Amino acid sequence: MSDVNKIESSEKRSMEWKSFFFIAVVLFPVLSVAVVGGYGFIVWMLQVFVFGPPGMHG
Repeated sequence: MSDVNKIESSEKRSMEWKSFFFIAVVLFPVLSVAVVGGYGFIVWMLQVFVFGPPGMHG
């Protein structure tokens, strides 16, 4: 019975490491690029349609 628990524990630890690496290497960088890109797109669209280009006016 203890052998079964050891195997499940090692599989659980392996899945935890795989999940951590997926989150750290794939998910966070993709979300970071999406958030920064989305913010840049919003600012760009506001400049195009609402506020105009930055700088001196008039």
